[in-house]
Amino acid sequence: MKRLRRLEEYLFRFLMGLSLVIVLGSLMLILGTMLWRGLPSLSLAMLTQVPKGGYYLGEEGGILNAIVGSLCLAGGATLLALLLSLPVAIYLHTYAGCSRAAHLVRLAMDVLWGIPSIVYGAFAFTIMLWIGLRASLLGGIIALACLELPIIVRGMDEAFRLIPSALSEASYALGATRFETATRILLRQATAGLLTAVLLAFGRGIGDAASVLFTAGYTDRLPDSLLRPVASLPLAVFFQLGTPFPAVQQRAYAAGLVLTVIVLTLSVVARWLSRRLMHHVVR
Repeated sequence: MKRLRRLEEYLFRFLMGLSLVIVLGSLMLILGTMLWRGLPSLSLAMLTQVPKGGYYLGEEGGILNAIVGSLCLAGGATLLALLLSLPVAIYLHTYAGCSRAAHLVRLAMDVLWGIPSIVYGAFAFTIMLWIGLRASLLGGIIALACLELPIIVRGMDEAFRLIPSALSEASYALGATRFETATRILLRQATAGLLTAVLLAFGRGIGDAASVLFTAGYTDRLPDSLLRPVASLPLAVFFQLGTPFPAVQQRAYAAGLVLTVIVLTLSVVARWLSRRLMHHVVR
């Protein structure tokens, strides 16, 4: 019996180690490929210039339009999704409790989280046609906000669940209302989790291409209006990889490297801020 238990323990240790190697190896392979293929083409001019005439034929220019466009798209969508998600998360934790409505909302959020992003793009595109809106920054923000909404709601919901119920009970005992308890106590306690959810949604939004393919369009200009098309890094990678010119394809890997660095930076910042904000949390 002891020998069987040891064999079982060794087997699961081996499987855990193998899983760790596969995950880290995949990450290193992606980063290595981006660095090897994209770093030679990455330059200051590429990061500070917009595409010029003949850029997609290997001429001069850069991807500044895509960088700024991606930040505008993901930033606007995350802000809109946050404004819509916060009341839902507060309702689930403070008012709904364990009711049937709360279970249905959580189930709906889980289903929405698993829907492919191209479906969100098609849905937003249909709404845009209905209201007469063309491919634009506003259309891309709406599509990405729909994509990020379930991520932020479920992240906030889980952050609220980690808060000890004694804090809410003590607040009610002192005469505070549910709304006051939620906004003045629970939000402060869940700040680290809320921030992580927001940055996770931002990272998902800035790296998505399918939902903005028809809703945001593409342009070589910097964003200057909510009602005009805007470029994004994922689409810049897609379009440049589709050209037959090796120099342009190398730039696609450079754009992918920039996008990867942005997402990794967000992850590191999220972890750092979460640790800094944890000293407010009662455990």
